[in-house]
Amino acid sequence: MSRPRPSVVAIGGGHGTAVTLKAARRYAGTLTGIVSVADDGGSSGRLRELLNVVALGDIRKCLILTGLIDAMGDLVLGVREAAQLLGARGDVLPATTEPVVLKAEAGHGTVAGQVAVMGTGGIRTVSLVPEDALAPPLALERIAEADQVVIGPGSLFTSVLAAVAVKGIAEAVASSEAPVVYVCNLRPQIPETEAYDVAAHVAALARHGVAVDAVVCDTIPGMAIGEAVVPVLDVPLTDENGLVHSPAKLAQALAGLLA
Repeated sequence: MSRPRPSVVAIGGGHGTAVTLKAARRYAGTLTGIVSVADDGGSSGRLRELLNVVALGDIRKCLILTGLIDAMGDLVLGVREAAQLLGARGDVLPATTEPVVLKAEAGHGTVAGQVAVMGTGGIRTVSLVPEDALAPPLALERIAEADQVVIGPGSLFTSVLAAVAVKGIAEAVASSEAPVVYVCNLRPQIPETEAYDVAAHVAALARHGVAVDAVVCDTIPGMAIGEAVVPVLDVPLTDENGLVHSPAKLAQALAGLLA
């Protein structure tokens, strides 16, 4: 009898989590994306200001969101309905259903707003305002039931940790029996993660309450492993243009960790 396909949860935001979801579709049974909604730039920022809603930009990159939230009366239900209409596999859930502002503590003081944080170096920690913004119960349930939790790739502080910072998510990951895998970006983002190696990414996650069991990375020039204290799978992960992760290669690496 063949093994049941695993339940996989991907946490992060934007293009990176979209790639992880595409990869996990190749080997997962139940598939769930938990996506940051702290974006305050571009059209997402304008919609937040006009309509007082969470930022939908990162969800849009994982699932083309239609205007169903008002009709359903609930953000999570609206996103799920959009997924069903579009024939998408799995669920893409907001990290929180409340409008939040990303805040960073850096060497020169406090910075507020995702765009401002993105342009800041020397970041120590990030948090959300309000601090008590909660994750949807379904997101926490999926983490608890997962066979694998994949964090990243994506902007470390403004996408990945912006999702992790939601109350309940880091705690759920810590309580889960699933192995936690961090997929590292292909290169540093300037100035947000300037001079970061893989070990610095792992340390940043630990400062936010997330201990990972393994790291998947592709140490192309510009990104070194450093003294990472967890197992690191360093394999080719880029697509043909060498600029972004290949879903097929990432799927092979992630599935291999479950073998």
